[in-house]
Amino acid sequence: MNFIILIATVIVSIMAFGNAELFNKLVFNAYNIKHRKESWRFVSYALVHSGWLHLLVNMWVLYSFGNNVEHTFLYMYGVKGRIYYLLLYAGGILFSTLYDYGKNKDNPYYNAVGASGAVSAVVFASILMYPNSGIYLFPIPFALPAWIFGLLYLAYSVYMAKNGRDNIGHNAHFYGAIFGIVFTVIAVPHVISDFFQQLF
Repeated sequence: MNFIILIATVIVSIMAFGNAELFNKLVFNAYNIKHRKESWRFVSYALVHSGWLHLLVNMWVLYSFGNNVEHTFLYMYGVKGRIYYLLLYAGGILFSTLYDYGKNKDNPYYNAVGASGAVSAVVFASILMYPNSGIYLFPIPFALPAWIFGLLYLAYSVYMAKNGRDNIGHNAHFYGAIFGIVFTVIAVPHVISDFFQQLF
């Protein structure tokens, strides 16, 4: 499932790079969702990206974390594990935009693209499952434990959502991460106790 999501996102993103009409049809625009009933934008925005770097970073992170999360669901639930993984990813897409939808539904100029919210959901599911796995951040020359990275990431997202001026959807990152945590707590029995056992 992770591979299918990754390939589909790459194909649609590349198609949209050279097609402004397609790109504009798929972006998240809260105003168009509310006033023109274009509800597909709640999902389609995750299939397009602002450029090659945006696409490559999101897909590399998805590849790096998504396979482990999907394999964990497959181990626990068999073939149904793919459905759990799809629900995690799709839920991250939807949930991560709700705040910005409420804030910008009467603003025709607000647009957002990218799978970052869904990818955040997957990353934080992985952090809950494997809190001591290592995550490298340039230029730090050693791996940070995943749980420390998670705390820093959430704090950074909250700060930048309030103070940043970089046009990055930090709210989507934060709420995608929150969805990933809540979904994993519900879907994976004992994940909280296992999390703390791995830490201590």
